[in-house]
Amino acid sequence: MSSPYERFFVRKMPNCADDLVNEGAGSGTPEPDNVGEALALIRSQDVPESKIHMTYTWIKECSEPVRWVNEHVHDYDELLVWTGNDPENPHDLGAEIYFDIEGVRHIVTQSGSVYLPAGTRHCPLGFNRVDRPFRFSALSLAPSYANRDYVPYKAE
Repeated sequence: MSSPYERFFVRKMPNCADDLVNEGAGSGTPEPDNVGEALALIRSQDVPESKIHMTYTWIKECSEPVRWVNEHVHDYDELLVWTGNDPENPHDLGAEIYFDIEGVRHIVTQSGSVYLPAGTRHCPLGFNRVDRPFRFSALSLAPSYANRDYVPYKAE
């Protein structure tokens, strides 16, 4: 017997690089070598009732700095999550991420997240080093992903 809730499951996560407009592969620029496939955990394209868009990818080792995502802004709230893979020390990310919010640089070395209210200019995002793979997720509080390049206001 089929469950009436089967439509809510995503059983094979599709590649969603094309969703990520102006970012990584979605911008027409190849992903850095240490960035894995962008996979959709949930999105309205797969589950029409979904009010969120959530992706994840594995970030692999690198010893030199790698820039990944360019500066942009969303018209909705977003949550970014980075999770290390050491079950004995879940707080240790095993990497050093750089991430800008409104032009202020932040360095991240522990598993965690950041909440970005709608309209918050953020990125670039990249890696100073990655000692072991970790998981990166992006949760958009909107059914579909969209962003716009940040264009600074210039007084006439």
